Amino acid sequence: MLKTIAAFDRIGEENAFAVLARANALAAQGRDIINLGIGQPDFRTPEHIVEAAIKALRDGHHGYTPATGIPALREAVAADLHRRYKVEVSPDSVMIMPGGKPTMFMSIMMFGEPGAEIMYPDPGFPIYRSMIEFTGAKPVPVPIREENGFAFSAEETLKLITPNTRLLILNSPANPTGGVTPKSEVDRLVAGLEQWPDVAIMSDEIYDQMTYDGETHVCLLTYPSIRDRLILLNGWSKTYAMTGWRLGYAIFPGQLYDYARKLAVNLHSCVNASAQYAGIAALTGPQDAVARMVAEFDSRRKVVVAGLNKLPGVSCATPKGAFYAFPNIKNTGWKAKALASTLLEDAGVAIIGGPDFGILGEGYVRLSYANSTENILKALGRMGEFLASRKAA
Repeated sequence: MLKTIAAFDRIGEENAFAVLARANALAAQGRDIINLGIGQPDFRTPEHIVEAAIKALRDGHHGYTPATGIPALREAVAADLHRRYKVEVSPDSVMIMPGGKPTMFMSIMMFGEPGAEIMYPDPGFPIYRSMIEFTGAKPVPVPIREENGFAFSAEETLKLITPNTRLLILNSPANPTGGVTPKSEVDRLVAGLEQWPDVAIMSDEIYDQMTYDGETHVCLLTYPSIRDRLILLNGWSKTYAMTGWRLGYAIFPGQLYDYARKLAVNLHSCVNASAQYAGIAALTGPQDAVARMVAEFDSRRKVVVAGLNKLPGVSCATPKGAFYAFPNIKNTGWKAKALASTLLEDAGVAIIGGPDFGILGEGYVRLSYANSTENILKALGRMGEFLASRKAA
């Protein structure tokens, strides 16, 4: 038997893709499956973005690009951040990535090693903990509590920092909860972090343009006191319905940028050339498609929350961002993963069990409302019938 390094026994995965594969397999058998599991907008990429990629290919952009991304796209990212957040970002600190996960991978690899501690949100995106464990660092969950509106608590977070803490991962608007952390809480956290100048921060802001009910996203780039140790993660996948294009970006401070560049050279060489030209068109072109999509998600969000709160044993806090609901199912008597699995197999509704997002995810499930209102209503109806007729296994 081949002998691999022990670290590979510690690496996890994202169960949403396993659920997607099972849902697709059932659909291929002729089953009527409604997928509320995968976090993917059900909208087409806006046409002017698609056309920009086609033009790039026709213009001969078929070769390698710089490992850090083409200059015009890095400049467009810097300009977009200035337009939206009034922050000065040098294009030389922008790195174009093949999606969002490489930024997580690189950031955690930079700071993770045996003896180090890395803090991450729980419930949170599962790749955070997976990569922390892969490096041998100690994963330290930061509780994300329903009673706190699924926002992180600055006080609770700061109390978890120790002299061994190397990196703090933040995510708002959040996956899987839809929570949005208010500015007052971010202010308190940043002020407290001044007492820990050696702790780096990775802020995952991939859902930054998806907020509701008057909430405004707080970009951590707007805090000068942490800019020299802040890694920003963002991209095109969610905002512009470009998940399959594999296009993201990061802002790396100081020497971390060159570390990231070297990792990129070793890992993926560069990002797809035509996709980068599409990225320029997305940032510099009309933004009306983004506004329409977010407005539609807002409408669906209201349908989802109202419907979930009518289900027996289910209660659902209103998410303030992203396109996920994270209902509490403790009073149904079901364990979360068992409920998710049985709903898929027996009722044809794909959702994700809360424990797939962390230790504190038990008692919750995640639904993505990146599906049509018609399908959402149909799924809620099936869930209601199931819960009314089936007792917990």
